[in-house]
Amino acid sequence: MHLSENEGIEKYSFVVTGGLGFIGAALCLELVRRGARLVKAFDLRTHSPWSSQLTQYGVHLIQGDITNKQQVQKALQGSDCVFHLASYGMSGKEMLQYSRVDEVNINGTCHIIDACLDHQIKRLVYVSTPNVVYGGKEIVNGNENLPYFPIDDHVDPYGRSKSIAEQLVLKSNGRPFTKKNGKCLYTCAIRPAAIYGPGEERHLPRIITLTKLGLFPFKIGSPNVKSDWVYVDNLVLALLLASMGLLDDIPGREGLPIAAGQPYFISDGSPINSFEFLRPLLKSLDYDLPKTSLAVSHALLLGKIFWAFYSFLYPWLNSRWLPQPLILPAEVYKVGVTHYFSFLKAKEELGYAPMVSSKEGMAATIAYWQERKRRSLDGPTIWAWLFCVIGMSALFAAAYLPDYGPIPFIRAVHLFFFRSMLALKVIFVLAAAAHVGEAIYAWNVAKTIDPANARGWFWQTFALGIFSLRLLLKRAKK
Repeated sequence: MHLSENEGIEKYSFVVTGGLGFIGAALCLELVRRGARLVKAFDLRTHSPWSSQLTQYGVHLIQGDITNKQQVQKALQGSDCVFHLASYGMSGKEMLQYSRVDEVNINGTCHIIDACLDHQIKRLVYVSTPNVVYGGKEIVNGNENLPYFPIDDHVDPYGRSKSIAEQLVLKSNGRPFTKKNGKCLYTCAIRPAAIYGPGEERHLPRIITLTKLGLFPFKIGSPNVKSDWVYVDNLVLALLLASMGLLDDIPGREGLPIAAGQPYFISDGSPINSFEFLRPLLKSLDYDLPKTSLAVSHALLLGKIFWAFYSFLYPWLNSRWLPQPLILPAEVYKVGVTHYFSFLKAKEELGYAPMVSSKEGMAATIAYWQERKRRSLDGPTIWAWLFCVIGMSALFAAAYLPDYGPIPFIRAVHLFFFRSMLALKVIFVLAAAAHVGEAIYAWNVAKTIDPANARGWFWQTFALGIFSLRLLLKRAKK
């Protein structure tokens, strides 16, 4: 397919569901850059890190829920093409919320299809997932001829719901509009690999946070396991090409649009072990990959334990105090079993080829995270926090609190090492004075090298002492 880069975009109107997300915002901005007449970002959120930039470039932000049919109908009215990116339940706690996953991914998609038919919108590009054909069994250089993974065998509701939704979208290809005028809806599905890039908000922040806290204790599976990744700009390009592949008014071309009713795998084309892919990013942030590896079977057992535990906490899954689970079964399969796919069909039919290499994409991602770390308050692992907070609290309790509850036992343990109450009190006073002195010093240093976080450095060093101060001094040295 050989078209101009603005074919089917310039002077057309677009709706991007999930438009305030990482991919959605990038797609909206690219549509504006290519001359779209109107771009609407339809999202449940009212604000995201990209909101101000989208508004600045003239993107219309529409707050709404794709599970609400009336809101969907209103948002899509007057559009020429819809990019359906909105979804729920891809990772973490969201995975366990079965009803919400189905409501968004299946019912929401039905509302999108109905609105396209009612408003005579010719083009619908659906963002799907490789999980529609993958469920934990090895796939090497797979293609679009692979059958759908059996619905009842999916290990998580996300993969199952996305499979159902994709099939609904592709089977809606060629459906006549509600107002019978001889025209119809054309649809296709894009199956992107794991997405990365500057600002990615789902995979990388969780991995980096776990590593920073010392809660990334092991790798999973063999070093020979490989999977796909796709850089944000490459995925946006594929989405635009897919929308062009649904055009039915190209001069000299007859019959159905080339992409009509078709799925496409999209990636950078460089399968790699996920942990090796992440190594340069973590290393650039002064974090290390764990050296220990866990067999897939053992990781699955651990994932099932977390799944059971978090299922028990179902009523509180949306609570901010409840952290994300360490690992879940579907995530074990993502990193522990080889599965990667060819984008040859997208290349031959859509003209897709990665515009950014994996090396270039990772370099941009590293630069983003290094700057983000420079602007944020760095901290030690959770083990340092526990050691300092529990240690100082126990020392204070042993030295000054009256006998109550566990205090006699705590005092007895301390006296076994320090022999006298006077020694306990002196040691606590000296330790507290050291923490105060280190905190004041940290505040003075931070005012020079990190003034925006000076207060944070003071309080963190007051709590953690040398564990925090050494990180600040390391930053000062750089």
